[in-house]
Amino acid sequence: MTVSDSAIDQVFLQQAQFLARFGEFLPGGVEALAKKLYQATETGKPLTIKLGLDPTRPDLHLGHSVVLRKLKAFQDFGHQVILIIGDATALIGDPSGRNETRPPLTPEEIHINAQTYLEQASKVINVDQAKIMYNSEWLKKLNMEDLLRLTSKVTVAQMLVRDDFAKRYESNRPISLHEFLYPLMQAYDSVVIKADIELGGSDQRFNTLLGRDFQLAYGNTNPQSVLLMPIIEGTDGKVKMSKSYPDHCINLTDTSQEMYGKLMSIPDPLICRYLELLTTCSPEIVKSLETNMANGTTNPKDIKVELAKMIVTEYHGREAAEEVAQGFVRQFAQNEIPENIETLQLKAGEHYHLPTLMADHTLASSKSDARRSIQGGGVKLDSEKVTDENYSLSGAAGQEVILQVGRRRFLKLVFS
Repeated sequence: MTVSDSAIDQVFLQQAQFLARFGEFLPGGVEALAKKLYQATETGKPLTIKLGLDPTRPDLHLGHSVVLRKLKAFQDFGHQVILIIGDATALIGDPSGRNETRPPLTPEEIHINAQTYLEQASKVINVDQAKIMYNSEWLKKLNMEDLLRLTSKVTVAQMLVRDDFAKRYESNRPISLHEFLYPLMQAYDSVVIKADIELGGSDQRFNTLLGRDFQLAYGNTNPQSVLLMPIIEGTDGKVKMSKSYPDHCINLTDTSQEMYGKLMSIPDPLICRYLELLTTCSPEIVKSLETNMANGTTNPKDIKVELAKMIVTEYHGREAAEEVAQGFVRQFAQNEIPENIETLQLKAGEHYHLPTLMADHTLASSKSDARRSIQGGGVKLDSEKVTDENYSLSGAAGQEVILQVGRRRFLKLVFS
């Protein structure tokens, strides 16, 4: 069904502008999205909106929420959301943006990670109204003939167009052959579910557009479009938000105190970007705030407080946001250590491997995570920075030590 530009009602253009806001819609831009919205209304068939999440890590973070919020926007307009848990693709791991082969995960690790995903995604989208699918349902059924047919749809030259593969190839860094299969598997997901639009971060351009190519190759004459959303920076304002940089990552599972404190630590240039991508603030309000900060009529810290409150309210409720905001003022503005911090009893004279202790008591997700925090200068004992990533901790009977990780996590160590 073809639609002329004149047939697109202004309502659909406005919907398309809202849905594509801050993103890049391919191909055809906002007008192409408006046509899809018009066709969906005319045919009475909601659009099928695809988002894939690979459970390669146990936690989602605010970077993931940028795309999840967009998914929710399509859901609010009545379209069918399909959330694909990539339990099969996670066996490879998305090589997008990587300079080396990702260490493979076991099926058990993937299963454990996947269990937490829906609970976390439900903080943003209506999971009950979404269709949840696991791509192992179809990918593990592919036989050798199917796999050969799949690989015949793309050339090695096409794969090496990908920036990450190209850089690794030119610098003689290894590329495992199985990594080439990842974008093919993700693209085949679109063939199976007959996606109309696939959402993803801007680093997913190649993978998502390949899904469109595969749909055409498998006989779909109305292939999917793609909506790519920006990748937000972590709290340092330099590298993308990622679990690989735990001190700069804001997880959806963070406590209200952790989330608020991390948001208050972001550099001022990130304030408006976070407001745009992580809240419901209108572009007009964000622009006004940006102008006021630039001309000095508004203190960036005051806007940061409101930003932190908005985001914490979304994930923990208004009461928790107000409480943690007041606590933050007492703790940091008045240089106080938080009251009622958790206490851990340790045996005097015993030696404790600090990364292991941190991992065992939720101050790090793993010993590797703990070592990264130490390397990044984010771990202190009684306000003294720890520099040895294999630090051995001990104390005399009656001694108390405050272990601090980042700016917001504390543990009192009591030796007896």
